[in-house]
Amino acid sequence: MEKTLALDKAYPLPLLGSMIAKFPEKFEPAVWWPKSNETQGRKQPKKVTTQGKNGWSEDLEEEMREVIEVIKKKDSEDYMRLGNLALKVNKILAISGPLLTGIAAAGSAFVGHGSWAAIVAVTAGALASTVNTFEHGGQVGMVVEMYRNCAGFFTLLEESIESTIQEGDLEKREGEMFEMNVALKLGRSLSQLRDLARKSSSSHADGTSIDEFASKLF
Repeated sequence: MEKTLALDKAYPLPLLGSMIAKFPEKFEPAVWWPKSNETQGRKQPKKVTTQGKNGWSEDLEEEMREVIEVIKKKDSEDYMRLGNLALKVNKILAISGPLLTGIAAAGSAFVGHGSWAAIVAVTAGALASTVNTFEHGGQVGMVVEMYRNCAGFFTLLEESIESTIQEGDLEKREGEMFEMNVALKLGRSLSQLRDLARKSSSSHADGTSIDEFASKLF
């Protein structure tokens, strides 16, 4: 994927659309950002005991960890489940349409040799028309891409939070601004984001699962 992104950056042509498999064997989140190798040479994160000048504190770090847990267990998992389902449906429709069309064509060639040929041709043709209408009219392929992009958005957000938490230099952690940025990306206010983290922490203590998604946008 890194080579694809490099080519797309060097040659501003629609490369990504033709280089990404239309029917991948496995549903995976979309990745439109280069993987960073900064974590290899990064210092070990320091334990935060007091609030820094930039607003980063131990409470904020725990809050971000809880937000990551909710994103992974609720939002990302849900879009991965829906994406896998949509991909399977898309594959079935893509195979069924031409297959039924072929059966209808073969059946029409034997019309006049028995009533069964006409019945097969008409039935297969009607089913093929229905399948093609549902596949193209319903934009099933676009639904799969939508789920890929949404899952990729949450993956990027997870990596962004994790890289900030693992940053060894505390002065580089933008505490209050980073918290506000995460809240805006999830469609929440700061108070709602903190409430979400508290609910997640309480659910861990009670041994239950939180019944709320992190994002309120989609």
